[in-house]
Amino acid sequence: MPDLHDQRILLTHADRFMGPTLCEVLNRHGAHVIASTEALLNADEAASVVAAAGHVDTLIIHLATPAPQTAAEAIGDDEWRHAFAAMVDPMPRLVRAVLPQMQARGRGKLIVMGSAAALRGQKRTGTYSAARGAQLAYAQAIGLELAPLNIQVNAVAQNFVDNPTYFPPEVQANPKFQERLKREVPLGRLVGAEEDAEFVAYLCGRHADCFVGQTFPISGGWALR
Repeated sequence: MPDLHDQRILLTHADRFMGPTLCEVLNRHGAHVIASTEALLNADEAASVVAAAGHVDTLIIHLATPAPQTAAEAIGDDEWRHAFAAMVDPMPRLVRAVLPQMQARGRGKLIVMGSAAALRGQKRTGTYSAARGAQLAYAQAIGLELAPLNIQVNAVAQNFVDNPTYFPPEVQANPKFQERLKREVPLGRLVGAEEDAEFVAYLCGRHADCFVGQTFPISGGWALR
């Protein structure tokens, strides 16, 4: 079990997606979680959030927006720009703001909460998958760059994980969705929210210092098919 009693963890978009469960689990492991609910759509918001947090040992870049289901020929500029503005543009701003203090201390962690939609094609998800793919590519690139500074950057690529943003109760209760779970997910069920969050807690801990620029699929086997 990771001991996070010495950790101050900044979590963005803490009121959606995996945010509430991450807060609960990380706090249970002793971390002090700074739960930000800012939208981060404006260019100056990221720096303000980091400044308000003060000391940050781990930054969890946790960004979410409803996933459009649009045919390729119908994807418009507004849809595309919104997805990247919500899920990609805040990333370098947050990293730019938090890196100086991590570099000064000689250690730190950045964890990206992404999606396995970037690892396996799905129809009508061009916009969402592209934005999530950009997240993973960014994490891999800066992970290699920052590893020599003892700053570890890694990503979780999840799908079919219980959360209210992408799998609300009404979706889970739909018999067609239950059939889809059995057909597409080798696990045969949604990954539990706490199962996912416990892995993130492990990545926050010092026993995970060996991971550099890696993407960890958490999808009940869906990403491997």
